[in-house]
Amino acid sequence: MNFKKLGNTDLKISSLCLGTMTWGEQNTEKEAFEQMNFSLEKGINFIDTAEIYPSPCFEKTYGATEEIIGNWLKEKKNRDKIVLASKIAGPGLSWIRGGGKQYSEKNIKIAIESSLKRLKTNYLDIFQLHWPERKTNFFGKLGFEHQPDAKVENWNKFDLILKVLKKFIDEGKIRYIGLSNETSWGLSKFLEESKLQKLPKVVSVQNPYNFLNRTYEVGLAEISIREKVGLLAYSPLAGGYLSGKYRNNKFPEKSRMKLFAKYYPRYRKVNSAEAIEDYWKISKEFNLDFAQMAIKFCEIQNFVNSVIIGATTMEQLKINVESVNVKLPNEILKKINEVQLKYPNPCP
Repeated sequence: MNFKKLGNTDLKISSLCLGTMTWGEQNTEKEAFEQMNFSLEKGINFIDTAEIYPSPCFEKTYGATEEIIGNWLKEKKNRDKIVLASKIAGPGLSWIRGGGKQYSEKNIKIAIESSLKRLKTNYLDIFQLHWPERKTNFFGKLGFEHQPDAKVENWNKFDLILKVLKKFIDEGKIRYIGLSNETSWGLSKFLEESKLQKLPKVVSVQNPYNFLNRTYEVGLAEISIREKVGLLAYSPLAGGYLSGKYRNNKFPEKSRMKLFAKYYPRYRKVNSAEAIEDYWKISKEFNLDFAQMAIKFCEIQNFVNSVIIGATTMEQLKINVESVNVKLPNEILKKINEVQLKYPNPCP
């Protein structure tokens, strides 16, 4: 396994992070235990989850993934070997604390303490804001549309959020803070306020990054490198499309897109199928596993701290983990970049 420093901290995290969003929906607790046991044996020390998991997110399964992880930590008694990250949900889900503003002191306190209880631990290594409260473009939405509504703009209280999070850092309930699905402006504002008011610094951003969506390279990558705020790259396989299993409109039984396609339209866009086919041809030309090539490309980027891999079967997980041993020489990278020029970010 390869390791990188988390942001500007001294915390070393594995360059592959075990994603968990299928546990409690597509995966049973037994299967999740098997995935965690295997990952730990292979050197992965980083597990990422969220209060709303599993995904797709429903009220009936809310918190189930954290409970599974908590049961494993209790059984293994190995909390000190794991870097554990979770997330507080942003606004919009009526069954989570009323669905409105979430990043208040009251709601952050409820979210942290509830996650700690489910995870059966007394601290989180990384506590992340799952998506912005303000009206902006994320989750694949294109084009920023400003809404000059005072009530909306009042949700942009970056300093207040950092002051609240500082209290929980001081209490020892969280070690570091991160963002997710954030924009360049949002990250810059958090960093600005932390410097101006000597508040805790954001150490990571969990955003999508893959062959079909390299938009992080525009703006955010520079901030990541210069400010030492690493990307935790999610969806490196574009929801499974970059494994090749959905080529030629095939949807295997029990696959995510067979079961929940309506919840994940992000990777079914104009030119996405054509781009996938071109990337797949590169993997065949150089005798590489398609999924491993896609994951390795993310891992070697200098703004990436860790790549979040997820799997519903042990076979998939073993393939994904083995990507750390793959080499991508310049000849392959050149061909990958040529496809990006031909089909630039078809699924942002």
